[in-house]
Amino acid sequence: MGIINFRGKRDKAISKPAEQILVSDYMTKKLITFKPSDSLGHVINLLIKNKISGGPVVNDKNELIGIISEGDCMKHISDSKYYNMPMDSDNTVEKNMASEVETIDKNMNIFDAATKFISSKRRRFPIVENGKLIGQISQKDVLKAALKMKGNSWK
Repeated sequence: MGIINFRGKRDKAISKPAEQILVSDYMTKKLITFKPSDSLGHVINLLIKNKISGGPVVNDKNELIGIISEGDCMKHISDSKYYNMPMDSDNTVEKNMASEVETIDKNMNIFDAATKFISSKRRRFPIVENGKLIGQISQKDVLKAALKMKGNSWK
């Protein structure tokens, strides 16, 4: 005697397209920015006060021209000590910033952004539109997106 199945006909599972989560959904728009003429002392104070590890450097037109980070400040401090020079000589942002800046597109999927973070070993990416700085995405922002998605599909 065979097995009798009393289950009725089932509809196939309806798969809906995964919701796109974009960099623009999680990027920070209110940024602490620096000017090329700012002193490193000013930068260090703002980094500590705002508990951030770096920030974009912009000109008077809000165009991205560099990034200044804790590491850049540390390098200057270390060099000053090594060469026995006063900390305040030559200590502008412009002379210590990274001027080759990799940006990220605001329409990139947040999980593709995570892959870009891993491969580049960067902590933040500025977002530029029409030459102007419009935001920044950090590793923490990607983590926030992942927590919000907890329990949902990772597709």
